[in-house]
Amino acid sequence: MKSTNPMAALFGKSPFKPIQAHMRIVVECVAEVPPLFQALVDGDQGKLEIQKGLIFEKEQAADEIKNALRGRLPKSLLMPVDRRDLLEVLAMQDSIADTAQDIAGLLVERRMEVPPGMGETLMALVNRCIDTCNAAGKIIEDLDELVEMGFRGREASRVEEMMEELNQIEDETDEMGMQLTRSLFAQEDSMSPVSVMFWYQLIQWIGDLADYAEKVGDRLRLLIAR
Repeated sequence: MKSTNPMAALFGKSPFKPIQAHMRIVVECVAEVPPLFQALVDGDQGKLEIQKGLIFEKEQAADEIKNALRGRLPKSLLMPVDRRDLLEVLAMQDSIADTAQDIAGLLVERRMEVPPGMGETLMALVNRCIDTCNAAGKIIEDLDELVEMGFRGREASRVEEMMEELNQIEDETDEMGMQLTRSLFAQEDSMSPVSVMFWYQLIQWIGDLADYAEKVGDRLRLLIAR
């Protein structure tokens, strides 16, 4: 009898399909982050609440796939890659969605306000960090073909180029994050210490989106090298 369990259908015979499905939801989740920050810049609390709800909803959907994958991934069946490697990729992907959720929760519950002159730089950083997540998502989409080629040949070379691009974008976000932090500290005398602390934490979390995306690529790079 054919299973009607959507998770079973998602799994099929390949452990890569749920990894890819999970990453698609993660990418959808972080796609809601720029509108979240735009609402913050615009001072639109209603839109902030809506975006928070969307991010929390998609993070939960990603968690459902993550938990199903952890429970169903074979422990002894021969697979083209090590089970632990897949779980590490999954953990990095999940950290992206978790961070987006943390950001949304802080923005709404703290009712933060953008310090003067930081709105444009803030949005530039947010958008570039989302670029890293999208780049990681494209690499994950190529995972099936990469495995079929035995992590060798033209496909492996193309994925390696995509990983280099991902690393380059992440380096850009590091510099952008430092510039935004310097802008924050330049006006800390006119802000409450608590506000400075929360904004510093928020900038770190925005950068974490890019860091975790880069770690997804780094984990796959190790798979290719084996």
